[in-house]
Amino acid sequence: MKPFLIIPILFLCISLNAQNDSIKVKDIETDSIYTIALKDLVKGFDEDIFEEPVASWFRKNRLGVDISEVAFVNWNTGGTNSVSGLFSAEFERNFKKRFTVWDNRLVARIGINNQADKGLRKTDDALELYSTFGYRKDTISNWYSSANLSFKTQLAPGYSYNGEERKLISNFMAPAYLFVGVGTIYSHDLHRFTAYMSPLTLKSTFVLDQELANLGSFGVKPAEYDDDGNLIKEGKKTREEVGILLASTFEKELFKNVMFRNIMSFYTDYINNFGNVDVDWEFNFDFRVNDFIRAVFGSHIKYDDDVKITEKIDDVEVQVSGAKVQWKQVLGVGVVYDF
Repeated sequence: MKPFLIIPILFLCISLNAQNDSIKVKDIETDSIYTIALKDLVKGFDEDIFEEPVASWFRKNRLGVDISEVAFVNWNTGGTNSVSGLFSAEFERNFKKRFTVWDNRLVARIGINNQADKGLRKTDDALELYSTFGYRKDTISNWYSSANLSFKTQLAPGYSYNGEERKLISNFMAPAYLFVGVGTIYSHDLHRFTAYMSPLTLKSTFVLDQELANLGSFGVKPAEYDDDGNLIKEGKKTREEVGILLASTFEKELFKNVMFRNIMSFYTDYINNFGNVDVDWEFNFDFRVNDFIRAVFGSHIKYDDDVKITEKIDDVEVQVSGAKVQWKQVLGVGVVYDF
């Protein structure tokens, strides 16, 4: 009997061992499924939340030409033949990555007018560079600690006209304005609105044309002369100030193909006439007809306490009044090309 008992017992042990092995295999398979799922979940979190986003650049290149022409042939009410042109270029390079933004903008404009009896004259002239760097402590805040740089000058000489006579009143780098400061900036991408506040901004004024510097143009120290009119000391070509700068930009599509842009800045010097505010305010409406045709209407208002109004009396340049509001209005239709 014992051999017959041993054989069933042996089969029973083998079957139990087989069941245990199958159970272990199932446990291993179950553990593998959970492990794979957990790894996929962690990987998903890592990709969506913890992975550093790729830095992005925004690029804008725009060239524009506005041209108007008037011609008369046997026109009984009279008129003067004229051709006007405004050539503009605008480039932007803006960088953004989580906590960091860096915006750069370069603008150049030159406008000319040619009339039959007056010749070629300049109507608009600007060369401007803007650069702002900002850093924020988290991705939720719209407030950035920032550094700001702006530079403004012109490309060609500017003249005032009195009949056939003309007088040089500006030139390349005469004037030129450089603003460098640190502060804070609020930026809201949804409405394309920024507000910049700097309690510490260095303003440098350059008048590199010695003739204009000797006149004390744009606030630099004028030349010194003796009683006989002989030059003793030439005028300074630079002027430095330290003050407060407030600036803002706002851009919004008011209607389809109608863009509005508003740029404002206010500056006052701590030492010289604190409270006398220099104002630079420009707004433009851009009416886009199609990808190439557009119309623009805009206005530019400036007030600089250092820019005095002068006139020539008996061949001597004298100051006849203090600073005044400067105003420019633009209305044009032309061709633009974005690339």
